Amino acid sequence: MNIDDILMHDETIFKNREAFNPNYVPDNFPHRESQITSLIFSLRPALRGGKPLNTLVLGSPATGKTTAIKKVFQKLEERSDKVACVYVNCQIHTTRFNIFSQIQKKILGYLPPETGIPFSRVYQNIMRHLADEKKALVVALDDVNYLFHSKNANKIFYDILRAHEEFEGVRTGLFAVISDIEFRYLLDKNVDSIFIPQEIVFDPYTQEEMRDILKERVKAGFYPDVISENFLDKIAEYAWSMGDLRAGINLLGLVGNIAEAGASKTITKEHLKTALKNTSSISLKNTIKTLSSDEKRLLQIIMVSGDDDLIAGNLYKLLNKAKTLSYASFDRILNKLEFLRIIDIKFTGKGMKGNSRVIILRFDTKEIEKCMDNI
Repeated sequence: MNIDDILMHDETIFKNREAFNPNYVPDNFPHRESQITSLIFSLRPALRGGKPLNTLVLGSPATGKTTAIKKVFQKLEERSDKVACVYVNCQIHTTRFNIFSQIQKKILGYLPPETGIPFSRVYQNIMRHLADEKKALVVALDDVNYLFHSKNANKIFYDILRAHEEFEGVRTGLFAVISDIEFRYLLDKNVDSIFIPQEIVFDPYTQEEMRDILKERVKAGFYPDVISENFLDKIAEYAWSMGDLRAGINLLGLVGNIAEAGASKTITKEHLKTALKNTSSISLKNTIKTLSSDEKRLLQIIMVSGDDDLIAGNLYKLLNKAKTLSYASFDRILNKLEFLRIIDIKFTGKGMKGNSRVIILRFDTKEIEKCMDNI
């Protein structure tokens, strides 16, 4: 290795390591301009003394929903003190007390004691502060389906949306974020009548869009000329094959650490090769974990069929030997697997009305088997 390629002990190829952190909110966020505009539209009434618009944010995992919301919240709070914006991860916080503790922490600056204080006291502290300060409140409940599974959703929605009935002048709104496209939420009538959300859909990224976003992370995270365009293409291709932008972002951080550990000022083919060996199919595993038993069974049948020209009709026959699954349910499962980018579906132009479809697995069967074995 040439002496010019050796890093001194205090040198680094990273301009900002946080750019490869999952919680990083980038300055530039391409390909989500329309969604961000819609989120801002939902918040605009609160800036003018009105109530935030309730919003349902839909999209499969790793499509930018959380980043877009955090970015909009960040920008709003930089420009105005009229709205309190609170983000809550419902995979972590699933109870009324926990969720309103997070709201109190954001609004008052501290968490309530975990014991010895009733929920009603926490609730009153929050709402009275909002009323006194004449602030609106918007709460983003990320992965809100977890609240429905824990049967806490209706009460939490009610507590937030009907606060004005007990505390005059309080203005509240909800961003409900759903990553499971098959999830169907069901609210009580007294909650459903006031939720009435607008919907914002985050479609899956294309490979080119993934590359654009990864390039922005490279600009933010590395010094110039650390990684070549060719290697960036390979990482974008990897993220696309995984169906998860986060896989590409994680890989960028990992390959950078490997290069730096080797005292190199640039990322080489060997660094990328090592990173790809060491990186695991975390996103694929997490996606498979969310599948139902029927969905996993269909995926297993696709895997063991070994057919490169697997027709949807033949697949249905293999899946439904017990005749317990309707074709409509089968079609729904198939569309979900495509939406999650586990499979591709191509129309052949053959069959009845030219609608015959070929099912193509996007991952190596051994990789899927390994993920299933680890679940």
